[in-house]
Amino acid sequence: MGIDKQSEVAANLQIGPTSLGMVRIYVEGEGVDLPLDFDPEEAEEIAEELRAAAAAARAMGDGVGKKRR
Repeated sequence: MGIDKQSEVAANLQIGPTSLGMVRIYVEGEGVDLPLDFDPEEAEEIAEELRAAAAAARAMGDGVGKKRR
C-alpha cells in the first residue's frame, strides 16, 4: 500500500510524553500494537511534516467540487 492509496484499515492513534522524556506515537489496530518513541526534536520535525501535509491536502481540496467559470 502506498501513501496515496485509500484504505479500509482502522486504527487508534495516541500521542504523548513518556516518563523518559520521549514523545510516543502509539498505533493500535487489528493485529497491530506499535509504540514509536522519538526525542522531542524529532517529534517537532514530525509535527512540521504533518502541518505541511495538511496544508497541501487543504490546497488540493480547495478546488474539489467547485465549478469553474
